[in-house]
Formats: sequence, C-alpha cells, structure tokens
Amino acid sequence: MSWIREGELNLLEKISANVLKAGPMPKHVAFIMDGNRRFARRNNMERQEGHMQGFNKLAETLRWCKHLNIQEVTVYAFSIENFKRTKDEVDGLMELAKQKFERLLEERCFLNVCFAYTSRYEITNAVREMAWGVEQSLIKASDVSEALLSECLYSNNSPNPDLLIRTSGEVRLSDFLLWQTSHSCLVFQSVLWPEYSFWNLCEAILQYQLNYKSIQKARDLHREHQALLQLEADRACVAEHLQHHGNGKPADAQRRQEALLHYTACREERVQDFLRALKHKRDSFFNDLCSEAVLA
Repeated sequence: MSWIREGELNLLEKISANVLKAGPMPKHVAFIMDGNRRFARRNNMERQEGHMQGFNKLAETLRWCKHLNIQEVTVYAFSIENFKRTKDEVDGLMELAKQKFERLLEERCFLNVCFAYTSRYEITNAVREMAWGVEQSLIKASDVSEALLSECLYSNNSPNPDLLIRTSGEVRLSDFLLWQTSHSCLVFQSVLWPEYSFWNLCEAILQYQLNYKSIQKARDLHREHQALLQLEADRACVAEHLQHHGNGKPADAQRRQEALLHYTACREERVQDFLRALKHKRDSFFNDLCSEAVLA
C-alpha cells in the first residue's frame, strides 16, 4: 500500500482544485510542519504519536499537492535546535523518520527533506565552499557573487520556493530557507500540522495567487539587479586588466568590448569547473559517510 495515500478528491475538492488551477499555481511549496507536540498534548497522546500523525499528514498533503500539479515540495522535518529535546523524543523521532522516509523513497515523489538543518549554517557553509574554491585557484575572488552563493547552497538543484507555509500560529521562519524565500509568498496558518486540511492548502495557494504579480515583479527586478551588478564587476576587472597590460594607452571601445566578452566567457567557464569540483567533493563526502555507516 502506498504511503502517499491513493484516492481521488471528492467532488467539491475537485471543483475547487480546478478553479485554483485556472490561476497561477506555485511550482514549489515549502512547509514548516509545526504543531505535532501541541496536537499530542491537546489530545492526551504521547509525543511520539503526535509525530506519527504529523508524518501521516505529510503523506496526505503530498497527495493533495499531486492533484494540484505542485511539482516540488520541501519540508522542515528536523532542525539542529531540535536535538536539544529529550533523548527519548529525539531517538523516537529519528527512528520514525527513518521508517517513513525509506517508504517515501519508494514512491518516487519529488520531496526535499531538511533534516538536522539550519539556514544560517547552510549559508555559512556556502561561503566556506567559495573560499575553498579561491584557495584551490578554481575561481578568483572577483568571481564570488550572490548568484554563485546560491549555486553553493544545498538546494542548488531546485528552484526557490514560490510559497512557504508554516502551521501552528507561529509567525517566524525558525532559520528555514532564509536565502531561498527572500522573494516567496509567506503564509502563516494557525492550524496545527496534524490537523492540516485540503482547504488550508487551498487558502494558502489563494494567498499566493493574490500576491503573484508583486512577487513576480520583485523577482524580475532582483534578477535585473543581479545581472547589472555582474556586468559592472566584469567591466571593472576588464578595465583593471587593460590598464596593466595596455602600456599606458587607453583601449578603444571595440577592444574593451572584445575583452569583456572574453573575460565573461572565461569567468563562466571557471565557475562551472568550480561547481563540478564542488559536486565531486560533496559526493565523495557522502559516499565516505555511507561506507562508514555500513561498516558500523
């Protein structure tokens, strides 16, 4: 039996889904699944049962996302701060996550799970990776940019979330995808995660649609600003190069343009070589980690 529960939406849900899909739909939705422990307390359950209900709700929510043509989902399953909880709760949650996510891997669902994660550490690590690239002479210090930092994040293979949803009434991001959600629609809902419903998801998507134009405008302006900053940085590097190698003679416009095109192509090649080396470094790290786990 599939963990992502099989089954169709009821008639009213189908109609509502079709109405929503007539408008702009988020392609990538992120969830902060908050409220499992409060749900357990409210219903006189053990905390572990609250977490179990939360994992089951994730399966149900993924089914709704599938019906709504949401292509990718990212969930905040466990932060580094959560390790401060009692040992029994942490151990139980680890075992539960292992069981559920092993089953989820069999579904072929495009789900990103942020586990033992904080965004500040992710950003700090990305800066370290760029510094490593400069130390190894893979890139130049002048190649470091906002766009390159984005490529060094754990989420570099995914588009930034269009919509981020947090349940339980908390109105904060709790160190989750801080960089990636700078131009996302943020929706905070009071419902506890195990009680999340199809209608809660529809409400969040409607909020996204109501703010779609302003979000897209902000993203477009940001892309244009990034491109302009990169062009200015490339021109500055080219001007410095021509000054040092021009025998004191000013370069004409054609020579400056040719030098700019050449420098841009070389920079892009350097960056791609660095990103391939970074991927190899990370793959080697995880392969070694998996080998150690098998031997243990």
